[in-house]
This record gives sequence, C-alpha cells and structure tokens, in this order.
Amino acid sequence: MGELRHEVGDSVLEVIKGDITKQDTDVIVNAANSRLSAGGGVSGAIHGAAGPELEKECLKLGGCPTGDARITKGYKLKAKYVVHTVGPVYSGGDSDSINLRSCYYSSMKLAGENGAGSIAFPAISAGIFGYPLKDAAKIAIKTIIEYFRERRDIKLARIVVFSDDDYKVFAEVFNRITR
Repeated sequence: MGELRHEVGDSVLEVIKGDITKQDTDVIVNAANSRLSAGGGVSGAIHGAAGPELEKECLKLGGCPTGDARITKGYKLKAKYVVHTVGPVYSGGDSDSINLRSCYYSSMKLAGENGAGSIAFPAISAGIFGYPLKDAAKIAIKTIIEYFRERRDIKLARIVVFSDDDYKVFAEVFNRITR
C-alpha cells in the first residue's frame, strides 16, 4: 500500500499503513484513556515500546479530560515526545465529533508549543472506543488541514493506520477531501 500526501502551504499531511511506535516524527500521539494508564491497542503498544518510565510520568499528570491532550517524553521511542489525547467513546451524540476534532487540534497545538515540527497520529477513538472509521477519518483529515491553514508550526502530520482495511477507508476519505 502506498503513501498518501497532501500539501497545505508548506505543511504536508500523510496517511500511511504502519506501526505508530516506529515513527520518526518529533511526536507520536497516544489514543489514551482518561487516567493516561497503559491500556490495550495503540496505548498498550506505545507504553510497551516506550518503557515503564512513560507510565510513571503519565501517573504524575493526574489524568486528562476527553478532547484534551497532555505531553510526556518519548523515552525509548524514536519520537522525542508522546502527546496523550483522550478521544470520545462513541455514543452518536453531537459532542462526539466536537471532542474528536479537539483531540487532533489540541494535540497539534501542544506539539507545536513544545517545538515539534512533525507529529504522527493513530486513528483516535476508532478502535475500542467504537467511533465509525469513515467518520473518524473525515474528522481527522479535515481538522489537520484546518490546523495547517491556521498555524505554521507543524510541517508534517502523519496518520498511521495499522490494517489494510483501515488504510482503504482512510484513502477513500482522503481522496474525496483533498481533490
């Protein structure tokens, strides 16, 4: 599977199939729970790859509300930082899309404020939190493009999906939005 690229000014949005823990970006984003503890899925993989120091630092942060973000060191990851964001558990209500948009925007803003120029996202809330993948992809892509138009600090945002099926959904949405 290829890589999708879309330029917005001097910033680039990419969608790739891969492993979020192996990204060489300044920041990787953890789809976290509100306690910021190591869970399953993406969060478990990131905590496992970063080492036990990550969980120790997360515990000191005292949690994070839905739609917001917190930053820690990357420890054993290639990324200098991990931004932890808490996506909504899908309910079908209006607040779901507002909170999911906020996850992407606040993660990029926090990364930029800490001097990062590149960031890699998983598909936030699209796993065990149950957000429909096509809707999650639309919010992710539109929010990243909006951020690029408003701010100039992040030069690369990469969405990293794990499966061929997820990539196909993101590619379809990506191609529709970026035409």
